[in-house]
Amino acid sequence: MSKIRVLIADDHPVVREGLSAMLDRQDDMEVVGDAVDGADAVKKAGETQPDIVLMDLQMPVMDGVEAMKRIAEQQPSVRFIVLTTYDNDERIFKGIEAGARAYLLKDSPREELFKAIRAAHKGDSLIQPSVASKVLDRFAVLSRQSQGPELLSERELEVLRLVATGASNRSIAAELYISESTVKTHVQSIFQKLGVNDRTEAVTHALQKGIISL
Repeated sequence: MSKIRVLIADDHPVVREGLSAMLDRQDDMEVVGDAVDGADAVKKAGETQPDIVLMDLQMPVMDGVEAMKRIAEQQPSVRFIVLTTYDNDERIFKGIEAGARAYLLKDSPREELFKAIRAAHKGDSLIQPSVASKVLDRFAVLSRQSQGPELLSERELEVLRLVATGASNRSIAAELYISESTVKTHVQSIFQKLGVNDRTEAVTHALQKGIISL
C-alpha cells in the first residue's frame, strides 16, 4: 500500500520535528520533507511532490496563504491542511479560499490530525466544530449581503435613506409618521440583514452595493 506523502511547513523547528515524529509512526503516512517558511514550502513541494501539505499560516518570507496559492498553481492535485494557532475569522477564510481541505488548531488531539490527513487525501474536508461555526456565520452574512436591496422592505429602504442623511430616529419617526420604537426596530432589522453593526457601516455598505444612493 502506498503511503500518504506529507510535507510539513512551519517556521518552528520543534513543531516540525514533533509533527514529523508523530506522522512517521503511522503505517500509512510518510513525511517527505519540511519547510521553514512559505517560499521554502513552494520549493520543497516542487522537489518532493507531496500528497498533503501541512501548512502554518503565519511564517516569514512568504505566508501560508500565498504559499498554498503558488503550490496549487504548480501542483493542482496537492491537498492542504492548515495547522495553526490562530482561529480568527479572516485567517480561517483566507486559508479556505486558498484551498485548505482542513483547518486545525495546533492544540488539536493528534487523532484529529491523522483523521484530517486521511480525509483530505481521499478528497474530503474536515473542519473543527469551533472553526466550522465561524465559517457558517460568515456564509450567512455573505448570503444576506448578496441578496442586496430585495432583502430590505420598502419601509426599511425609506428608513435607510433617511439614516444616510444623518437623521435621528426621532426625525425619521416624524418624517414617516411612525413611532420612534418602530424606527429602532427597522434599524436593527437593517443591521441584521446587511450584516453590519452600526449606522455608518449600514450606509457605507448600502452605497457600495447600490442599495441606496445619495
